[in-house]
Amino acid sequence: MFDRVVLVKLKKEYANPAARAEIAQRALEVLRPLPGVVSVTTGGPGDAASEASWDVNITVRFASLADFETYRAHPEHRRFADEYLAPRSEVRKAWTFEVETR
Repeated sequence: MFDRVVLVKLKKEYANPAARAEIAQRALEVLRPLPGVVSVTTGGPGDAASEASWDVNITVRFASLADFETYRAHPEHRRFADEYLAPRSEVRKAWTFEVETR
């Protein structure tokens, strides 16, 4: 399995609980149905140190890197990332990890 972990620092006008919740919900609605997606989890900062650096966490799980590449290029993912999330973001960082579950 592979997890794509995205951390987002929102622009000041979006860095509030209501906007964080709306962005997290939108990520779930848009990303879960896309081809190759096994699961999506979202959340906000869990403590003050996290809140100082990041506003939203989006983790998308895939069975293979090929599935991730298909997802990455999918028009709905591109619309979410480029047209919805980018204008609300000050900083976005993303990493892909191979993960094992037991």
